[in-house]
Amino acid sequence: MHFEILVEDISGKTALEILIPKIISTEQHTFKIHPYKGVGHIPKGLKSASEANKRILLDQLPRLIQGIGQTFSQYPPDYPAVLIVICDLDDRCLSTFRRELLDIVDKCNPPPKTQFCIAIEEGEAWYLGDLAAVKAAYPRAKEAVLNSYTNDSICGTWEKLADAVFSGGKQKLSKQGGQAIGLEKTNWANKIPPLMDVDNNLSPSFCYFRDKLRGLTSQ
Repeated sequence: MHFEILVEDISGKTALEILIPKIISTEQHTFKIHPYKGVGHIPKGLKSASEANKRILLDQLPRLIQGIGQTFSQYPPDYPAVLIVICDLDDRCLSTFRRELLDIVDKCNPPPKTQFCIAIEEGEAWYLGDLAAVKAAYPRAKEAVLNSYTNDSICGTWEKLADAVFSGGKQKLSKQGGQAIGLEKTNWANKIPPLMDVDNNLSPSFCYFRDKLRGLTSQ
């Protein structure tokens, strides 16, 4: 099976390139990850208002899914393919957000086989689902901060991780601006996923992604 995977930033691509081969056999299955430059919003009327070259994931999603549906329809029957869209929930309502995403697929012709995997609240929740990996990557991590985290809680997840592993915590990192935050998130993506045990992760949204991927490849 082949997977086309859309993620909202480069740190997500970095992490998934490490994690996916831990979940499924990349000798039997293939995947390609497309990173964007932020999550944005689903456009009203499902017509993208922003320019494609700005690469904002949800802004472009109706156009992207339609194009991928047309591409998949041209694949031979013995080459099954699935689109996976991974994005953060942030402060959205999960049920409403999922319904809006599914509505995009329903309006496509032909619709690609699609799975939406939503990190709750942010991608860093998947790292915090494996505290042993975080501590192995950052031996000086503040255990009190890590132990105060409730899996997949809405609490400012990347800020929680920054308080645990970044010198000066979220306050110092935030003052350095968005570019520095993005760089640090990529550092986390390089350091933590290689040490993660994908079969013993406590993040429900990570387990959903893992199990969906395995379920699709076993069909």
